[in-house]
Amino acid sequence: MSEQQNAPGRGAAPGSAIPPPKEQMEYSCADCGATNEIKSREPIRCRECGHRIMYKKRTRRMVQFEAR
Repeated sequence: MSEQQNAPGRGAAPGSAIPPPKEQMEYSCADCGATNEIKSREPIRCRECGHRIMYKKRTRRMVQFEAR
């Protein structure tokens, strides 16, 4: 078989790509400032103080916008 046929994502219907595995997101507590790793479907609550307001950490991926 050729390399193109063995490449990942080839042969699948458009839009049916396999989603990446769920990662834990890092959040910072608004009350005590503790860093918490929260998975999806987990309650949003600080493990240190129990506060429910959390701030999402800034992404490390470069984001670029075109201003006109």
